[in-house]
Amino acid sequence: MPSLTPFLWFNTQAEEAMNFYIATFPNSRVKSVARYGDAGPGPNGSVMTANFELDGKEFIALNGGPHFQFTEAISFVIDCDGQEESDRYWDRLTSEGGQPSLCGWLKDKYGVSWQVVPKQLMALLRDPDPARAGRATQAMLQMKKIDIAALEKAANG
Repeated sequence: MPSLTPFLWFNTQAEEAMNFYIATFPNSRVKSVARYGDAGPGPNGSVMTANFELDGKEFIALNGGPHFQFTEAISFVIDCDGQEESDRYWDRLTSEGGQPSLCGWLKDKYGVSWQVVPKQLMALLRDPDPARAGRATQAMLQMKKIDIAALEKAANG
C-alpha cells in the first residue's frame, strides 16, 4: 500500500504550527523545510512546505495563503492512556486560543480539529451491557473534555 500523509494548508503559520505540534507530541521531529524563492508566490525566504513527524507519523504543512480553511469534517484522533495523558493533550491543544467542543473534540489555535480520546472511553462505549454503554454515551454527550471517572460513574448507574 502506498504511504498516506496528511497535508495541512495554512495561511502563513505552517512553520509555527509544525513547531507547536512537535512540542506537543513525543517522538516528533522536523524532517525538512522548503522555502519560497524569488519566483514566489510567497515572500522570498518564507516557508513554503514543512515536513515533520508527530510520534513517527509524517505530516506536511503548506503556507498556501487564505484560500482554504480547516473544518471539523476532518480531525485527528489522539488515543490516550488515561486521564493524565488526555488532560495533557487537551490542555496543550486548547491553549493560546484553541476552542473546546463536545465529546472530546477541540480546535487548536490554528483551526485544526482533534479528538482527545482516552482508551477507557471506547471500552465503556463498547461495553457488552447495552445499559452501561448507553449511560456512558449519555454522559459523554454532555462533556467537552472527557472525564473518565464521571463516565465510569455514569456507566455504573
